[in-house]
Parts: sequence; structure tokens; C-alpha cells
Amino acid sequence: MPELPEVEVTRRGIAAPLTGLTVSAVTVREPRLRWPVPAGLSTSLPGQTLRDIERRAKYLLLRFDRGTLILHLGMSGSLRVLDPAVPAEKHDHLDIVFGDRLLRLRDPRRFGAALWHEGPDDNHALLAGLGPEPLGAGFTAAGLQAALARRSCAVKLAIMDSAVVVGVGNIYASESLFRARIRPGTAARRLTGPQCARLRDEIRATLNDALAAGGSTLRDFLHADGEPGYFQQSYFVYGRNGQPCRVCGTAIRLRRMGARSTFFCPACQR
Repeated sequence: MPELPEVEVTRRGIAAPLTGLTVSAVTVREPRLRWPVPAGLSTSLPGQTLRDIERRAKYLLLRFDRGTLILHLGMSGSLRVLDPAVPAEKHDHLDIVFGDRLLRLRDPRRFGAALWHEGPDDNHALLAGLGPEPLGAGFTAAGLQAALARRSCAVKLAIMDSAVVVGVGNIYASESLFRARIRPGTAARRLTGPQCARLRDEIRATLNDALAAGGSTLRDFLHADGEPGYFQQSYFVYGRNGQPCRVCGTAIRLRRMGARSTFFCPACQR
């Protein structure tokens, strides 16, 4: 599933060639995504200019003249900027044409979304109540400690909760906890102030390193130009069950936590 670095890489990849262009046509081939694609999108969007592309958590916010197109890549989605002459394939569900450029949403598992919203972001159910952005100034050690102090669940599950901090999915939660030397099963409310400060710093560092590497390509994710990301080559623990820890040599362990695979080093993370 694309996580925050992959979504941000996508945002940057589509913003440069498309911002400031006007929509000339929209084709919806499959409206049955996670939520139905608005029926009137193909008639209301043409003629509007794309003013900006922002990201909130794992949502892409395409700002047009009269509203915002909210896109989510789901489990397997990707966005590509193509020549409009490129023929659509089986899982290409939505095309937005900007003259001689095409933005195409591909989503084999159809867990993504394309929704139209008019009004402030906080008035939309998907955006209201989201926690701070992990790379923004609002994500502080004190704020993280206060949020974790109210939760008795495992810290890994807590930092994957978008009310605590947005955009930290399964991969980067495991990697951040390893870097912070915190066992993923530790009760969130038991973390000390120094541990929360270290965790905040390592969440930021992990996400920034992933951004620099173009994100992670494990299955379906590709950049807007079709290129893969390379951060998976630098994983300390994720997907490395039984392999030696890159720091101490101890075998990496795997356990299920919240129905998700969780990887950790029993020696480095105590």
C-alpha cells in the first residue's frame, strides 16, 4: 500500500507538469472504487483549471476553480502522466485530460478513491479529525507523548493511527521504531519523554530518507513517470524476518500485530 513517502513522491511528480493547466476531458471507465466516483465528474470538471496539488496524510488534494478532487491510491493505485494517445488498459479507471497531457489513475484492487468536495477540507469526513503531519512543525515530541499517554495499545499500532500522526503506515512504523530502539509491542502510554522525542525524530528521518530514495516499490507503486522507488533496499527490519540485523547481527523477528506483519530486532529494540 502506498504510504506517505510514495504519495508525496506522486504529488511532486504530477504537480510539476499539470499545475496551471485546464481540464479538456474526463473519462470514468470504472466508477466502483472504494466509494463511487461522482456521476457528474466527467461533465463538471472540464473547463476548470488545476490551481495546486497538495497532500494531506495519504490523500492528494487537486485544487480546481470550484472545488477539490480528493484522490487516494488505496492498496495498489498509482497515477501516471501520459500522452493522451496512450491506450487504456484493464485497470485504468479514470483519465483526466489536460490538452496534450493525461493524468491516469490505475488501481487493480479498486480500494482507491476519487471524490469531489466543495468547501473547507475539515468539512469532509475523510479529512476531519486527522492528526499532525509528521514532517510539519505541528508534530512535536510533547504532542506525541500526550497522544500516546491516552492509549494502552502497542506503540506500533498507535503511531499508525491517523488521529495520532498521519501517514505512518506499516512499513515506516516498523522502520521508525527500529531506528528509535523501541520494541513495537510496548504499550504506547508507557513511553517516556525521551523515548517520544527519539521516536518523533526517527519518524521524520525515516520518512525523509524514503522521500530521498523515491519511496518504496514492493508491488504496484511507480512514480508518475513510471520509475520505481528504491527505499526498500535500505530497510533495517521490514520484510527481513530471519535475516541478520544490519546493526547487531541478531536475527530479525516477525510477529502479527493488529493483523499486520511487524518486524523488529529483539536485541536492538528493548
